[in-house]
Amino acid sequence: MSGIASGSSPRRRLEGLAGRARHIITSSPSRFAIVVFALLILVFTVLLSLPIASAKGEVTPLSDALFTAVSTICVTGLATVDMASHWSPFGHVLVFIGVNVGALGVLTLASLMGMLISKRLGLRAKLMAAGDTNPMRAHGGVVNESQTVRLGEVGQLLMTVAISALVIEGSLAIMLYPALVMAEVDPIAALWEAPYYAAMAFTNTGFAPNAGGVAVFADDYLVLTLLMTGVFLGSIGFPVIYTLAKHVWHVKKWSLHTKLTLVTTVLLFFLGAAVFLILEYNNPKTFGSMDAADTTFQAFFLSAMTRSGGFNVIDMADLNGSSLLAASMLMFVGGGSASTAGGIKVTTLAVLAIAVWSEAKGRQSVEAFGRRIPSDVQRVALSVVAWGATIVALSTIIIAQITKDDISHVLFDVISAFATVGLSSGLTETLPDSGSYVLAATIFMGRVGTVTLAAAVAATSRSQYYSLPVERPIVG
Repeated sequence: MSGIASGSSPRRRLEGLAGRARHIITSSPSRFAIVVFALLILVFTVLLSLPIASAKGEVTPLSDALFTAVSTICVTGLATVDMASHWSPFGHVLVFIGVNVGALGVLTLASLMGMLISKRLGLRAKLMAAGDTNPMRAHGGVVNESQTVRLGEVGQLLMTVAISALVIEGSLAIMLYPALVMAEVDPIAALWEAPYYAAMAFTNTGFAPNAGGVAVFADDYLVLTLLMTGVFLGSIGFPVIYTLAKHVWHVKKWSLHTKLTLVTTVLLFFLGAAVFLILEYNNPKTFGSMDAADTTFQAFFLSAMTRSGGFNVIDMADLNGSSLLAASMLMFVGGGSASTAGGIKVTTLAVLAIAVWSEAKGRQSVEAFGRRIPSDVQRVALSVVAWGATIVALSTIIIAQITKDDISHVLFDVISAFATVGLSSGLTETLPDSGSYVLAATIFMGRVGTVTLAAAVAATSRSQYYSLPVERPIVG
């Protein structure tokens, strides 16, 4: 009897641990996702620290390994080392795998792991999956149980994301291979560089496997156009890709989210190019030495990359201060929701812009494309901007104090980190360890998302069953 009792005790302990794990996952899936995200970064930090990951066969310092792991998993593209020369083939493979894991969305993977551990999603977890943090959700209002069953299917979400990434990256790699060969890249090397560049474009990361990066293709419009295409598809988001795949020729069936994303993305793309043309046309270090055709194309390429792409043909440090500020504004906005891009997202900007316009017109409701945008969506949009601005401001102050560098360069790199863009004024590579840790934390908070962080903090909040008297303070 004692043998049976002693044998069943470990089983009961394991069941108890499993029960506690299920409780953590179902009670706060957002917090669980953040933990999984952090664990993946830890794993890749250890792997990148190994001598086999370094081209010299040496241990990579912790600050560089950690920063690269964060930048890889968070599909950012900033680096404190030369990505082309520092890493061995094994290290490059780790980076390739890491950006794809990040692109698939660690939050989705965390939800899947939670489902596997708990066997089934609890009601609260289903409500979370059907809530506003779920990229597959485009409906507003109160979430009911029927929505949770339809929208809380993690497997369906993961399948959509995985198939989209596989098809788009595969197609890009197939088209990039002959383009790279025609650009005089060795055919054997192109077998690796084509899928690598395809992954970095679609995931909006911006790492380059070759010395000189994308700058060596500065005059190759085909390669640069394919990279822009990959960045665009990655930045519009999986819900938009899914909608376009089903109703590409039926605009009336497009959701409001799809319309706002596409209209705002295209508008910012052309507006950004126009701004860079105006500000840089006479700068001899950038567009001033180019002809009209090259200047126009490079302006559009720069506009696309500042939206979260991260590839750069010209040195960002050569831009005028006004152009750096304009680029920072574009980076802060970023791409579409539930995409591989970062930033506050174009739909957030669109909602706030429409709300301001409606207020200026004296309208009682905020409307777009024949649909009314509820007030809770407007509050979330405002919260995202406020939290994002706070994170950027604090990080900029801290790093500026550490480095004593030009504030415009510090702000540029901090916003690039927060919005997971990957463009740099040259500051990131020269950061001391303390500065790289601050920037890595900024990347993490930017990728996890301010809404997810807010949801994790608010997981223990309680409902309020009463309302206080109304009094209006003076605003403005």
